[in-house]
Amino acid sequence: MASSSDKVVFGLIRRFGRLQSSTFRWSEFNFSSTLHLSPHLKILLEPVNCKETFLKLELGLHEALVNAVKHGNSEDPNKSLRIRRILTPNWLVWQIQDEGNGLPHSKRVGVLPSILGSDRGRGLFLIYQCFDDVRWSRRGNRLQLAYRRNKPLIGEGNRGLSSLL
Repeated sequence: MASSSDKVVFGLIRRFGRLQSSTFRWSEFNFSSTLHLSPHLKILLEPVNCKETFLKLELGLHEALVNAVKHGNSEDPNKSLRIRRILTPNWLVWQIQDEGNGLPHSKRVGVLPSILGSDRGRGLFLIYQCFDDVRWSRRGNRLQLAYRRNKPLIGEGNRGLSSLL
């Protein structure tokens, strides 16, 4: 039986089946739930060639992975993170899923904490600043981060992005 995320990918394949395989690619990664993230970030960001873009996305992905490990998986090394990287002509997309219960709707905001000296609360703000589109699964344990490529194909626009979750 296919998981809900597999069904999403299969739906994308059906929807974008007319695209050449060289213009629509995805990869899946399973990482142990650890804060040793540097090797994972390099792998996840491999398609990004621009140094400035790389650094921006690295910051956002780092924050998302730290949140998944710390808050989603409670730093349990026996749990894992499932990450899907989807490359389309217009978007670079990462879906990060942990094994936790999910983040409540009321907490899914990208604003700075009211107490600026607080040691918590900046991660989501940074994530929302680094990516052009941030979406959550209904349950709240899968986060989709999308970065719009500089040169979109004519007529493609935002088509298909909302169907990734």
